[in-house]
Amino acid sequence: MKLMKLGTRPDTFASGPVRSVITEVATDLQIVVDGCVFRLHKFPLLSKCMGLQALCVESGDGGAVELPDFPGGAEAFEVCAKFCYGITVTIGARNVVTVLCAATRLGMTEAADRGNLAAKLEAFVSSCLLRRWKDALTVLHSTRRHATVCEGLGVTSRCVDAVAALITDPDGNNASAAVAASSSSPWWARDISELGVDLYWRVMVAVTAAGTVHGKAIGDALKAYARRWLPIAAKNQYTAVQTEDGKDDGERTTESHRLIVQKIVSLLPAERKAVSCGFLLKLLKAANILGASPASKAELTRRVASQLEDANGGDLLIPAAPTCTSGTLYDMDAVVAILEEFALRQPAAAGSSTSRHQRSRSAENADIDRARRTTSTAVSHGAMVRVGRLVDRFLAVVAKDARTPLDKLIAVAEAMPDCARPEHDDLYRAIDTYLRAHPEMDKSSRKRLCRVLNCRKLTEKASMHAAQNELLPLRVVVQVLFFENARAAGLSVVHGSRVVAPGFPCDGDGDTTTLLRRSRTTEQDDGKAASHMDVQGPRRAATRVTTLKMRLDDDDDEGACAAARDAVFVPKTRAGLPWRASSRVSATGKHKRMLSRLWPTLT
Repeated sequence: MKLMKLGTRPDTFASGPVRSVITEVATDLQIVVDGCVFRLHKFPLLSKCMGLQALCVESGDGGAVELPDFPGGAEAFEVCAKFCYGITVTIGARNVVTVLCAATRLGMTEAADRGNLAAKLEAFVSSCLLRRWKDALTVLHSTRRHATVCEGLGVTSRCVDAVAALITDPDGNNASAAVAASSSSPWWARDISELGVDLYWRVMVAVTAAGTVHGKAIGDALKAYARRWLPIAAKNQYTAVQTEDGKDDGERTTESHRLIVQKIVSLLPAERKAVSCGFLLKLLKAANILGASPASKAELTRRVASQLEDANGGDLLIPAAPTCTSGTLYDMDAVVAILEEFALRQPAAAGSSTSRHQRSRSAENADIDRARRTTSTAVSHGAMVRVGRLVDRFLAVVAKDARTPLDKLIAVAEAMPDCARPEHDDLYRAIDTYLRAHPEMDKSSRKRLCRVLNCRKLTEKASMHAAQNELLPLRVVVQVLFFENARAAGLSVVHGSRVVAPGFPCDGDGDTTTLLRRSRTTEQDDGKAASHMDVQGPRRAATRVTTLKMRLDDDDDEGACAAARDAVFVPKTRAGLPWRASSRVSATGKHKRMLSRLWPTLT
């Protein structure tokens, strides 16, 4: 750390509640700073301090001069007084800002005396401290204690620009700066993470504006800052509530943590994949817990959707906001918003060839440019399938919660396009889990839930389980048996067309009893059950026929014959999501429990 020494005389200041210079000349000036009395001489002080001259005139002869709210307190004033007496003082990065603010308050400028303290400090900061990484960061950090004065003097802006220049300039004095422009783990990330959120935001804005640091390095720096502050946010929230037991204190702490999340969101680099999808979802979870602004949540939703195929199993388990009245564990509305944004990335249908050749060359060039922009974000079939599996695993988890509303579960299931699910086994597993967790569901609710299931896309193993699932509506069981027997008999089932095969009615007039009577299985069961889904489906289909015929007589369903003829349910248009009122949970307690689990495992 670079130091500057001013003055040559030895220290003759007497310490204590009353401080004065040890000299034979009697003092004629008394100054009070934060309760500490200084007995000094007018000549050396008033000749360098224009501010004291005006105060002495106001106080009159012999009166004490009060300096309330003095920057740096008695210690900073003593440094300024020693400079006036020519006593040696040491200035470094830790105290230069405080002494500069004190000198400015006393009016120790060039107008009072040439080579005054304020000018020397300004030159020391600009020519020495701001050119060294550690010193510049220390000076910037110390400006927070005197934010208003430093902003007025321009010290804060100069420090921000200097720190950003040391990060972005590969030819700077710091040898590591050249590595920062391309390193995935920037050397400067941990150092600037000690800054407050306001100063950190200003530095990162300046770094981004320079355009020489890669977006991946900026993303890693943001992750380091989140890892540094958000776990402490949860800890401080808990401490504030336990020790202070005041609502205002808890709200103030939550507000500061909310500001951290919102500032990080505003700094996210524009490049896709600059930050991982897992990090974005953790930010979204924190935003939900802390009640961040709708704009921040919308930005996170858009960015998560742009790389949702990279998410992992539990990433979509977004905790519900503490103020949520539905009582659910997870925010399913946020998941629906992500999936709807993800669906917008599907490429639009191409225009007709008849109109394309009539368009101008400029229009064609515009289409080419638009295609280039959308190609980078368009969803491939593989990505769509990965997201479909991710959503079905999410549904299987939330289905276990007895408080999960049916409408929201259906909304999430229907948010994915049909092409995202080549098989419906995972979706069926989620439906089965929900039915078992909600045994009180009536017939109409079970039918609504099962409308999202395409029985034709069930594998043989899932079909065996569904054929004997007593929780499913009868119409679904009939469909499962129909498609399983059709598969066993080698029938050709085409989406949107009739099933034409020997032994099955093709005109829609045959009844379901005849259809089931003629269904025969062609496969033999191996007699082993690997799981609860390994049952003797095809072999026991004939046994199930008698039971189904007896149940069909009393069932008030829409008709199993129409089910067999239609072959598959048509998903209904998703209605609006009603809110269900429940007990209100404590916000501050949930903050601590949830946030503490988000960041320790951040990579």
